[in-house]
Amino acid sequence: MKKEAILWEALEECRVKCHLCAHQCTISEGERGICRVRESQNGKLYSLIYSSVSSVNIDPIEKKPLFHFHPGSDVFSLGTVGCNFSCRHCQNYGIAAADVDEVPTRKITPEESVALAIRYDCEGIAWTYNEPTVWFEYTYDSAQLAKQAGLYTVYVTNGYMSEGALTKIAPYLDAANVDVKSFDDKHYKQICNAKLSPVLRTCERMKQHGIHLEITYLVIPGYNDNLDEIRQFSEWVLDVGSDVPVHFSRFYPQYKMLEAASTPIKTLEDARRIAVDCGIQYVYIGNVHDHRYESTYCPKCNTLLIERHGYKIIKKLTDKSCPKCGWSIRLYT
Repeated sequence: MKKEAILWEALEECRVKCHLCAHQCTISEGERGICRVRESQNGKLYSLIYSSVSSVNIDPIEKKPLFHFHPGSDVFSLGTVGCNFSCRHCQNYGIAAADVDEVPTRKITPEESVALAIRYDCEGIAWTYNEPTVWFEYTYDSAQLAKQAGLYTVYVTNGYMSEGALTKIAPYLDAANVDVKSFDDKHYKQICNAKLSPVLRTCERMKQHGIHLEITYLVIPGYNDNLDEIRQFSEWVLDVGSDVPVHFSRFYPQYKMLEAASTPIKTLEDARRIAVDCGIQYVYIGNVHDHRYESTYCPKCNTLLIERHGYKIIKKLTDKSCPKCGWSIRLYT
């Protein structure tokens, strides 16, 4: 569904400049931006995917992954088509790397998405599976309605949105998991066709806006698993906030990166140890079946607080403090 976009300006010769993400695309008449879902028509910029839904599911919030935000709740999850990255290891390339007309979609209006979330007893709505920033007009309208209906709102994002986009949606966005692909700009350019610094700024601004932030770092052998790089990443997270949960996730060969090996579990455990040694309070290992560090431990006394097996919570914290030492746990419920 086509709708006139927001966050753009008109240029000469029917060109437009998109201000939605850090690419800041200049788009000629009849052309599309890097995301392939925003097109210049008659001197105006249009979103081609408003209300166009490719994927819809009821997910546990832990799947996003968000471990410190409404644990144990279900979230109504929607995705569309397109992305402003071109990651060689994308696990959702079937929709993220596709053009608008290549993927079957169905129309779900913002009003209908909120009604469906309520009907299926979900506590919130998440825009996920592909990059939600490229769906901004839809997610912005939906987020306002979701908040009016008492639902929480979530972005699962690569963090490449502009400051203007984040400022606009921040009053209606409760939580986000940002995927930091690497702590090396060369990796971002070669693997994702993007830059590192805008992602870091988005994380920092989300924290400043009061958006609950968790960060995922997919560890790819031979690409971003250097332990010095992991330490630099961890030190940056510490500056953002020692209570920002970090998820070191195991890589499995995907899409155009089939030559890479799956991440050794020891590498993930080494990354976690480095992050904890740096002072990050909540560090998890993901994409590993039944690993002890998918559970939450007290940063002070190491008491098991929330026990998880996959996306299922076995033991749930009854309040927001450690029952043994009284440490106050960062937890949004």
